[in-house]
Amino acid sequence: MSKKDSINRRIMVIFISITSIVLISFGSIITVLFNKNYHSTKLSNLEKQMDIIETSINNYLNQQDGSYQQLKQIIKMACISTNSEAIITDRLGYVYLVNGEDYENLLYSKIELDTESLSSNIEFKKDVYKINNTSIKGYVKAIYEDDEIDGYMIMVTQDKSERNFNMFIIWMAVIIEIIISAILIKIVTKKIIIKPIDDINNAAKRLAKGEVEKRVVVNCNNEIGELAESFNMMAESLEKSDTKRREFISNVSHELRSPITSIKGFIGGILDGVIPRDRENYYLKIVYDEIDRLARLVNDLLDISAMESGKFNLAITEFDINQVISLCILNLEHKIKEKGLNVKATFHDKRAYVLGDRDRIIQVVTNIIENAIKYSNDDGEIKIDAYSKGEKIYVDIFNSGKCIDEKELNKIWDRFYKSDKSRTNKLSTGLGLPIVRSILSQHNEDIWVKNIEGKGVSFIFTLKKSH
Repeated sequence: MSKKDSINRRIMVIFISITSIVLISFGSIITVLFNKNYHSTKLSNLEKQMDIIETSINNYLNQQDGSYQQLKQIIKMACISTNSEAIITDRLGYVYLVNGEDYENLLYSKIELDTESLSSNIEFKKDVYKINNTSIKGYVKAIYEDDEIDGYMIMVTQDKSERNFNMFIIWMAVIIEIIISAILIKIVTKKIIIKPIDDINNAAKRLAKGEVEKRVVVNCNNEIGELAESFNMMAESLEKSDTKRREFISNVSHELRSPITSIKGFIGGILDGVIPRDRENYYLKIVYDEIDRLARLVNDLLDISAMESGKFNLAITEFDINQVISLCILNLEHKIKEKGLNVKATFHDKRAYVLGDRDRIIQVVTNIIENAIKYSNDDGEIKIDAYSKGEKIYVDIFNSGKCIDEKELNKIWDRFYKSDKSRTNKLSTGLGLPIVRSILSQHNEDIWVKNIEGKGVSFIFTLKKSH
């Protein structure tokens, strides 16, 4: 049995069980109320008709009104009204009038009556009289004349079959309601629950096969609709991840292929004697630079991999961020002078102690300043501002030059993103800013970039202040 069948069947069983319990309970209540009302109505009608019969019998016996045939007609109408058969006896139990074919053989015979405690009130007895040792159930009433019992009136009702028929109708209605409910539940659950789940299941299977563009269309505002929306969000995320993965592989391939091709070509030229001996050192230096770039690329990839896998351990210590900034500027002094840049660092506090991994924060500051050097205009300026605000130390690194296109502001954090579309800039691996963001994210800190219109670009990041 499949999971789908299991859910479908389980829903059907639950709904039908609940519906059946409700309808059966409702049917039982109706049955009880019906029987109670039926008995009350029946007894009321019997009392009325038996009173009419008693009056007619007394009038007939006293020869005040009517004939024997008229009396029989009155009794017949009363029996029809109450759906019963009548037996009239004298005080000794001799039958002198009956209505009903089943009792015609009793006419003028004596029957054994259970007359104990009989009165002018109607009483139901299970053994009013016996025929062939078989007890007969019926309603019996004593007929009085001048305060003395003059006979007995027995009404044997035929309402059992009628009541059973009515009960049959009630319970058939209940059963039909259950069947109709089951059919409706089947249709509704299939449309509202099973089909959307099927659609999501089929889409998930196609997604598992690599069809990341697959989406689910479920037009319902409920939990299943939320599930479909979550599935679509997951599929969209997977599609983006797949796109990034493909781009990453393509970028890594390109970044690795270029230096490897250069290294192979130059080494091959030296070994084959194509490159003159007096030029070997020149080309070996190029090979060295390419190997150095390759090493930086591999190290950057290893850093990103460690951060994303959660295996990136930070050695949190207290250190002076002003000192770190000064050290980074000093280390990059050669590159700064090459481009003729003016660097100005402003420290609002003489000492600005922060908590973090000192080596990694040096990496952050170095990468941002290198980025500033790369994109500053010649003879431009770099301004570094470190200041305290609340529980944080803010570091703002500004470089003069061209602003970043607004459409590309968020892309600069992507791996291998370069504003140099031709990728001719061999000084950059395209992983510097993604590493910066990952390191600060590991520190639970923020970094953002903003354009200073007509002037340049600022990178701002925060660090937790040490007390």
